[in-house]
Formats: sequence, structure tokens, C-alpha cells
Amino acid sequence: KLLRKRKKMHNIKLIRKEPNFFLKKLSHRNTNISLKNLLDLDKKNRELIQNKEKLEQEKKIISKKQDKSQFSRSKKISKEIEQFDKSHIKIENEIEATLSSLPNLALDEVPVGNDASSNKEIKKIGEISKFEFKPISHYEIGKRLNLMDFDVATKTSGARFVFLKDKLALLERAISNFMLDCHTNEFGYQEISPPLIVTDNTMFGTGQLPKFESDQFEIKLEDEKSRKFLIPTAEVILTNIVRESFLKKEELPLRLVASTACFRKEAGSYGKDTRGMIRQHQFYKVELVSIVEPKKCLEELDRMTNCAQQILEKLKLPYRVVMLSTGDMGFSAEKTYDLEVWIPSENKYREISSCSSCGQFQARRMNAKYKNESNESDFLGTLNGSGLAVGRTLIAIMENYQQKDGSVIIPDVLRSYMHGEERIG
Repeated sequence: KLLRKRKKMHNIKLIRKEPNFFLKKLSHRNTNISLKNLLDLDKKNRELIQNKEKLEQEKKIISKKQDKSQFSRSKKISKEIEQFDKSHIKIENEIEATLSSLPNLALDEVPVGNDASSNKEIKKIGEISKFEFKPISHYEIGKRLNLMDFDVATKTSGARFVFLKDKLALLERAISNFMLDCHTNEFGYQEISPPLIVTDNTMFGTGQLPKFESDQFEIKLEDEKSRKFLIPTAEVILTNIVRESFLKKEELPLRLVASTACFRKEAGSYGKDTRGMIRQHQFYKVELVSIVEPKKCLEELDRMTNCAQQILEKLKLPYRVVMLSTGDMGFSAEKTYDLEVWIPSENKYREISSCSSCGQFQARRMNAKYKNESNESDFLGTLNGSGLAVGRTLIAIMENYQQKDGSVIIPDVLRSYMHGEERIG
């Protein structure tokens, strides 16, 4: 067929039916767009399809009659159908390009706002540490212990990289293993060890492409037709496990967890968090992904957020839960809770986990379906969350557990992963 299979984003039928509602919801996501061109293209596309179907029907009748005098007419119809196909492809691609750039619509309970200033604090958990001395930053602690080296990393790899040594490297590994054990043994997630390289179609499926291409690390290959990227988060590869799939209802929910390296250019963050490990090009994260029936997305979001919270509580780190506003949410999210851990040296909370329900948005882009209770084909619901960001957990432990002598107490739950060590330094 001339027409390639069209990727699904937003439902054009719903936009056609309620354009004003769609525009209002998009404006809440800081996206201003005129739908006139999109709806005009959609109308033209439907007219093309109707005209093509009429010609195909006429050709079918001629073929059945087997009248040689109609041969030239049949040949002409074939050429007209071919032209309709070409026009159809062009218009479909224009529609697809527009739809693929539009973010998911926020749910009604999400606070409306332009940025983080409109986020809604849900609750605070844990007592903020009171030090008898002025707490110092994680990078000052790491430098004094000679276990964190940014200078060598700059020489070998450039800015926003770090070398962790000896006990800090072990602590990083301990954090990751502890989280994996909790999520698999206590919370019912299935551990996955996935590839760290994905195709452009995979990146498209979860919403990293095309809008956020500038923030991705692309791998240059000899075959220019094949584009590959380093994963910015394990969400990308784990969610795409169900791409182009048709799951049985009995297979749901599907809960997956992976601890991987993640790679981001941090485009647009020039001048932000230039010191320390808060914002790195390469970092480690334990990622949670759930594939569920769409109607169970919000229930699963609460469950996932609670799983991430349990990690912080086991580590006895003070944190707060925040619901993100429409202007601060990720591109694919319909509702997001951030967990923010207390960072003593900054005297404020910083994001350590972001748990999002994406509804059917990603499933449409991936063409991931299941049979619902009415035995009808429907798109799946997808969710993702950090459980937690390993580097930021390391930072939080170093700063909240720091001692006056420059050492760092190791949280009780991590000591068995640290060969019985009780402190670093």
C-alpha cells in the first residue's frame, strides 16, 4: 500500500466534535494553536477517502461486467485512485505532524497554572533534621572525603559528569539494589534488564520525539535511515514493551521495574544546578512502569506514588508530595505527583520522584491495545514513576545523614548492602 500505517495520537474525531473544549484544555498546557488548519485538513482528507471509495466501487462494477469497451475507463480510474492515494498520504502526514506535537490533556482535578508556582502541596512527611553545625552540600562532603571527583570527569567526559569512588560508589549501588528488592519483593513489580538504546519509533511512542529531540543523545550510525537514541529514562523502553501489542484483560495490570543509566542533554538548563550531582548528563534511576485498564489509571497512580514514598520512609528522609500544575507536567502526563526530598544545604525540597498517569495517550502513539469488559478493542492505560532517582537519593542521604566530623551515617536499611558498614568517612 502507498499509505503507510498512521500513528495515533489524539483522537481526531473528538477534536472534530468538541474543538472549543480541546482548545481550552490545550491552553492550560501552555499550548496555543489554531485548530482551523487541522480541521480543514481533516475535512479534505475525509472527502478524498469518500471520492476514492466511489471510484473503487465503480472499478469493481466494471471488472465484474468484463466489458472490454470499459477497459480504458478502468485504467483511468486506477490512475485517479493512485493520485488520491498520494494526496491522502500528504494530508495524513500533515495531520500527524500537528497531532504528534500536542501534549496530553490534563485531568480536571489538576491545578491550572503556567509553571511550578501553581503546584499544589498535598502533604509533608518526616522531620527536617536539626543540625548543631551548618550543613554543607553533598559535593563539599564528597570532596572532603575524596570520594567524589568532578574535575577528572570534566577532563574525560566534559561538564555534568562525576566519578564516584570506593564507599560512595558502593553506596550508589546499594541504593539501587535496595530499591529493586523493595519494588520486586514487597510491591509486586517484575524486574527487567532492558536495552539502553532505542529507535526513534520507540522514543515517539512515549512522547520524547518529536518535541524534545534537542534533549536526546542520538547515536550516529552508518545506516542513516535507522535512528537510534540512548534512553533518557527507562520509562521509554519499559512502556514500549507493549507497543503494537494486543493484551488480554487477564494480563493486566503489568507492573515493571528497572534500574538503568539514563542520558539527557539537559537542553535549556544552562546555568541551572551547575555544581554537584543534581543535574547530570548521565545518571541512574530505578523506574516503575504500569500497564493497566484505562479506568484504573488513577487508582494505579496512587499505588505507584505510595511505592515510591515507602522507599523514602524506609530511608527516613523527610519529603513532601506535590501535585503538578497543568503548566509544569510532562508532555505525556494527564496527572502527576512529584515527591520532593529535603536538601539541607539548599534549605528546600528538591524533586526525587515524579509519578504520572498518561491515560491512553502513549498507548495511542504505540498502538497498544486490549479487549475491555465489553469485549471491544481499546487502548491501554500507561503510568510511569521514579522509584527513585538514585543520584538524588545519594545526595539526600549524604546531606541529611552528614555528621560534624565530615562523615556520613549509612541508613539502617542500607547497611546489609554495604557489607555491614555503618558510616562513610
